[in-house]
Amino acid sequence: MLPESILNQLKTALPDGQLPSSYGVYFKNTLVALCHALEDHILQSTPENPEQYPLVLVTFQRGKWYLQEADRYHEIAQCSRHIAIAAMADSGFESHKTGKLDQVSLVHLKEDDPLVHEWNLIILAPDYAAMLLCHELSPEEYRADTQPQVDTERKFYGFWTFDRTPVEKAAKILIEEMRPYNPELADKLTDIQTQITTTPSEEKTDLSGVVSRIVTYLQTSQQQLVTINRQTRELVDLEGQALRLNRNLAASKLQAFLRMAQRVDERDRDNPIASLQVSALAETLGQLIDLPTLKLRRLRLAGLLYRIGLAEAPSEVFKQTPEQLNDASYAFWRDRSVLGAQLLSTMSELHAIKEIVKEQLEHWDGSGKPNGLKGEEIMIEARILGLVAHFQELTQPRGDRQALSLGEALEKCLDYRDSWFDPTLLDSLTTIIRLTEMGLMALPDRPSQLPAIWLEEATK
Repeated sequence: MLPESILNQLKTALPDGQLPSSYGVYFKNTLVALCHALEDHILQSTPENPEQYPLVLVTFQRGKWYLQEADRYHEIAQCSRHIAIAAMADSGFESHKTGKLDQVSLVHLKEDDPLVHEWNLIILAPDYAAMLLCHELSPEEYRADTQPQVDTERKFYGFWTFDRTPVEKAAKILIEEMRPYNPELADKLTDIQTQITTTPSEEKTDLSGVVSRIVTYLQTSQQQLVTINRQTRELVDLEGQALRLNRNLAASKLQAFLRMAQRVDERDRDNPIASLQVSALAETLGQLIDLPTLKLRRLRLAGLLYRIGLAEAPSEVFKQTPEQLNDASYAFWRDRSVLGAQLLSTMSELHAIKEIVKEQLEHWDGSGKPNGLKGEEIMIEARILGLVAHFQELTQPRGDRQALSLGEALEKCLDYRDSWFDPTLLDSLTTIIRLTEMGLMALPDRPSQLPAIWLEEATK
């Protein structure tokens, strides 16, 4: 990591020096996909009030290759407070219509400026923040056998995030990097950032849609990479490279799914850590019945993603009991396992996780959804997940229903013995709760491992 890069300066400025879990090495096509997803959010969610428009700061290396999409930034400028683009003087932006707009400023980078090697997109608005920070690997950092032969094989250190604190810090750092070129512009950008940060919006933007777009773009970019390289490499080289690309992109897609699941929890004010608690208790129950390691890993990840089907659900789903929901809202609640499975189906490496999420609402007596599976026809991981999710839900308030104690929630689950839930699993859950009530153990509030990233090969 270049010490003078925005990425490294941000790492130094963060209290614990900890970059987001999406940090890694990305191929160029992946970065294009991520940029498009973040930019599309600006274009597709333009607020009526211009005071809600974002500040956009971008550096596109030498910039020439991105000129083909300068028309896109002409549109983005119409719904932004200001856009500052840093690129080489010969990039072509200055003669393009986008560079002539009042709300667009160009910073002509010098040949020896480290920003020439960076690719950054920072979006800061009153109601949300988003960012992609990257810089290209130096020639010395490529192994001899991995030197890029085509443009799409170029690699970058970087990460993407929606967390406001690092976005605001990175914006300040980049503005100061622009100051030697144009002090007046730096002052203007600082004033805009101050206005945005001191007048936050009471309504927070739901970013589940943009995360969903990230997943779609990553899937598309993966397909494009394989196609391009099939045309430029011998098949024997392609297989190894495709596997590396797949792992890189799959890791990014998994991060997108995990972020989407986290957003669902954040929307549920009465149960904001549901996924962590369900994953943790499901893992504990799986350990108690001596579930094999591979199945425990699947169960842990399925627990983190079990509510992802509610990503686009109306807010009433998180404020009312199912009995109080209108027909439209109830449909999201009823079909949440199927909706979650449909989202996860875009990633072949998550096939087993998708099936667990899909079967979590199947019942022991065959009365569940979506396929009416019965008894041991239901995956053991799904049986555990369904029981634990129902139990955890009861321990939290919902609408006019008060939170139940651990013992009360367990009794409610026992009412469904032999109908909804596997009786053997109910016995194991009873053991855990009784030990907890006796003070002999404490219920975990998070799984033993949180992905940094765990993936299975699609063939397993």
